Amino acid sequence: MDIASRAGKLAIDRVCIDTVCDGASAGHNEDLVAVFEQDDMTDVLVLDGATSVADVDYVDLGQGDVTWFVHEFRRCLAPHLRRDRAQGDSALLALADVRAAYRARTEEGAVPPYAWPIAALTWLRFLHAGEGCTLHAWCVGDCKTLLFDGDASINDLDPYVNPQEAILQTQIAALAQSGIVDGAARKAALLPMLRERRVEQNMALAPTILCLAPQGPIAARTFTVPLAPGAAVIAMTDGFWRLVDPYRLLTAGELARRCVADGAASVLARLRTFEADQGRADSLAVKRADDAAAAVCRVH
Repeated sequence: MDIASRAGKLAIDRVCIDTVCDGASAGHNEDLVAVFEQDDMTDVLVLDGATSVADVDYVDLGQGDVTWFVHEFRRCLAPHLRRDRAQGDSALLALADVRAAYRARTEEGAVPPYAWPIAALTWLRFLHAGEGCTLHAWCVGDCKTLLFDGDASINDLDPYVNPQEAILQTQIAALAQSGIVDGAARKAALLPMLRERRVEQNMALAPTILCLAPQGPIAARTFTVPLAPGAAVIAMTDGFWRLVDPYRLLTAGELARRCVADGAASVLARLRTFEADQGRADSLAVKRADDAAAAVCRVH
């Protein structure tokens, strides 16, 4: 059962889930939070669609191909979810269905590979047993996952660093030194590099992101963690993580504690207030604001 892909608080079996998902601009959001429940298993997905580097959209002229991709993946994944099926296997089955739907809407070979949509995904699977539960995580891309164990301890469960981000920051600094600080001009200057990178991601033999046509097994990061009552797991897109990096408004520990104590929506409000000041935020990222999503999952 698909429970939610919206902001709100949900009590699901033994996991209480507080979610927020907010687009950087009105009416357009390439992030998605989805929650599924069946028997003694709860699946929480945090998806971050990568901003398109194409000039046009090919399958969804209204919301855009990236938004279509993350929502279609959620829809196609639902019938493939089983406790006895590995998350990676379910993901590949869903992507095959997404690919078929994409090809049905486009002419074969008409879409250049740099225009194929991709997304980051952190997939948290909670298997309930006894008083606690076990977390099985399947992660691709640069979403973030923190564990707050209820005793004021914060652990980064997936300390992945996107190497492309450092390259982008170097290029942004070089453009600024040459006098290119306008957001549109900066994006135009970076576009050839971004398109080359997108082709590499889509055509990789072992893709590290969720892509339309994987050429081989997806190289996901996986981990299993036992969770006691009171523990909280916070998964978020890099747009939400901006509070920590690059804005440095909060530490990772402060972010986790505030999400648990005040709710994800309250923490998001602080991010949007900062990004509203264009002069402060614009110099630190390719985009002044980004879609932001988070799921705070607490074990009862």
